Amino acid sequence: MIKKNKTIKRKLEGVVVSDKMNKTIVVKVESFKRHPLYHKIMRVSKRFKAHDEKNECKVGDVVVIEQTRPLSKEKRWKVAQIIKRADINNEIDNVVEESEEEKKSMSNIEEQE
Repeated sequence: MIKKNKTIKRKLEGVVVSDKMNKTIVVKVESFKRHPLYHKIMRVSKRFKAHDEKNECKVGDVVVIEQTRPLSKEKRWKVAQIIKRADINNEIDNVVEESEEEKKSMSNIEEQE
């Protein structure tokens, strides 16, 4: 019996930037590269389409994707794990609080004049 060597699948961590397609998400993965001449460290990002079988992922989620066989023309990755869910309600509350603080500061400035 011949044993097949299992290939090590590449895993990447990124943020979901789009979930508008059915069973597909777009994940933005950021990495750092050094410029070959000037040696400045630059932030480089790349977008990967990944398979999300249950449509669980939403925009803003932090996920781990792993390489798999080609599933379509552009999909070569699948969702392995959802690390952190995006907390949309908390973000909305923060925006509302910031706008209220701006209104208060504007009213204070008008009162001083």
